Amino acid sequence: MPCVSQERERPLTVHELNELLLVCSLVLLVAVAAVRISSRSGLPGLLVYLGIGILMGQDGIGDIHFNDAELTQVIGYAALVVILAEGGLGTKWKEIKPALPAATLLALVGVAVSVGITATAAHHLIGLEWRQALIIGAVVSSTDAAAVFSVLRKIPLPARVTGTLEAESGFNDAPVVILVIAFSTAGPIEHWYVLLGEILLELAIGAAIGLAVGWLGSWGLRHVALPASGLYPIAVMAIAVTAYAAGAMAHGSGFLGVYLASMVMGNAKLPHWPATRGFADGLGWIAQIGMFVLLGLLVTPHELGDDIWPALVIGLVLTMVARPLSVVLCLVPFRVPWTEQALMSWAGLRGAVPIILATIPMVEGVDASRRIFNIVFVLVVVYTLIQGPTLPWLARRLHLGEEAEAADLGIESAPLERLRGHLLSLSIPEGSRMHGVEINELRLPAGAAVTLVVRDGKSFVPLPTTVLRHGDELLVVATDPVRDAAERRLRAVGHGGKLAGWLGANGDNNDR
Repeated sequence: MPCVSQERERPLTVHELNELLLVCSLVLLVAVAAVRISSRSGLPGLLVYLGIGILMGQDGIGDIHFNDAELTQVIGYAALVVILAEGGLGTKWKEIKPALPAATLLALVGVAVSVGITATAAHHLIGLEWRQALIIGAVVSSTDAAAVFSVLRKIPLPARVTGTLEAESGFNDAPVVILVIAFSTAGPIEHWYVLLGEILLELAIGAAIGLAVGWLGSWGLRHVALPASGLYPIAVMAIAVTAYAAGAMAHGSGFLGVYLASMVMGNAKLPHWPATRGFADGLGWIAQIGMFVLLGLLVTPHELGDDIWPALVIGLVLTMVARPLSVVLCLVPFRVPWTEQALMSWAGLRGAVPIILATIPMVEGVDASRRIFNIVFVLVVVYTLIQGPTLPWLARRLHLGEEAEAADLGIESAPLERLRGHLLSLSIPEGSRMHGVEINELRLPAGAAVTLVVRDGKSFVPLPTTVLRHGDELLVVATDPVRDAAERRLRAVGHGGKLAGWLGANGDNNDR
């Protein structure tokens, strides 16, 4: 395998390009296959991808020498933009809306508590200088939604728990990035309130730009019929990246901007939504795989020996003291049951963000920056290995994963521009209460009708008395004026059955 150096003396040749494409495609195939192992074992995939990078590195079988921290940081930032965009697109507003105050407190006050406690432990127990201790405290204070929900995806949890964890992980990246940059750049921080003011200003700018870009992008995509369905996913991701770049160039938090813009679009009724989600999900997987493999290449395993014990000590303080205390302090005003607090305390998994942020002090030339990176790397790997497999067990022990909710319908809308209508397509998943409902019991508004049902690979035009079943795929044609009402009614029946509306169930949500 060729060595990877920080500077190239000549441009990439076609032969080298062919080798690079072969290696990258093989790595992706191995990573995709490893997802199955990860899902069965309960381990987050990040450990598998890191392992692939380590095996390819200078201490592994690949013997690739890579030590470009600045390139890793740049690629890591780009990957985080894609990951946050994918996470925002999948965030359900109805779940995070009640949890928004608690999640905001966790992302701000909780991060401050975690940084203070972890940095104090790193200074007094490990002997790091205060600047280095503060950097480590800030780096490891960000939770990772992908790591958390890759473990909990098969366990139905209360909406308050999932909403709080998801919103917190989307929000806390922004203040943590600001803190790490502030602690890593040259010059002392004279007044804490100045730093707090800068953080709040950057968050406000990023939030304003993200919400504005998301709303404008959603409005445009809903009112402009693009000539090909494949253009919608590209446009959505381009709008999300625009929110990040505009926020960052305006000296705001680009990470918060991309998350909020994506969340706005994810809760809007955009055309061809399932295709867009699939496209974003695929990009998110590629970003995660590439980022973790690169981080695995950057680490030098034979240098980690001296940093294992400090990482274990700092991780123990973070996991058993800092995280639980920050959760308790932030959730006391909301009277959250102790069982939910316990799960959220243990669910503070660290993933991509801390390792990427650990490259910032390396780029800025902070003393002992390589040691900081090694400590963070070991901490993330060890405590993910411990917490990941035990999260489902803890959720069951706390009786938080027993009752499943009705499955939501994935409705795709394709605009019929010349006919001034929309073609809605949906599948009836397991758990949907649309199972057993007759076509006429859907009570769709005038101007909307079920035109085709696909069952067991065969399609037929349904009668009013046709009974719908799990696994059925429906095509519904709706005129422009009743399109939204038809979708709301379909979602309502999916959640509440044929008596939805009479018994209080409704479909007035923007689930995606």
